Amino acid sequence: MLMTNNQIESEEPAARRAAAKNRNPQQGKVFDRAKRTSTDANETMNKAASKKTSELLHRREAPLETRTDLTASATKDITATMNAVLADVFALYVKTKNFHWHMSGPHFRDYHLLLDEHADQLFAMTDPIAERVRKIGGLTLRSIGQISRTQRVLDNDAEYVEPLDMLAELADDNKTFAARLREAHNVCDEHRDVATEFDRSLDRRD
Repeated sequence: MLMTNNQIESEEPAARRAAAKNRNPQQGKVFDRAKRTSTDANETMNKAASKKTSELLHRREAPLETRTDLTASATKDITATMNAVLADVFALYVKTKNFHWHMSGPHFRDYHLLLDEHADQLFAMTDPIAERVRKIGGLTLRSIGQISRTQRVLDNDAEYVEPLDMLAELADDNKTFAARLREAHNVCDEHRDVATEFDRSLDRRD
């Protein structure tokens, strides 16, 4: 029986595939093994990544390990007290610089330099206070927003303030701030945290 050209052309690809399969019967098995190996490797990598992520999250949520004999309650109280002091220092610093920048009048130079010097002394207090909070295992201020929520010193956003009114307002703020420093000393004394209580940063402006 004679075959047409179309029949011959349609049967040739099938014949070639069958011949190739017969020549290399293990090819399909090798491909399957490679595919399974790749899948297993991906699963292993995903598990390792997931474990690492879980460990990092656990470390981030874990309390700071600090060598201190202060109790957790003492650390919490002292941290809150010192962070409030720190926020007041920043607020008082900015207000002092505000009045320094906007000073006017016949005594401009004297008052201008006085407030600049005072602001420098205030700013010098910030780092020791924040680092002391970290040393006892607490967390300190992170942002302007947190300072704004924590500060007790009132801002002054007036477009113009008389020079003597500036000095009077700062004098009142510093008097109140000194009283709050004594309160902070009392909290530290209550928990026998002598190191924070006698931190020289609290006496920088004497």
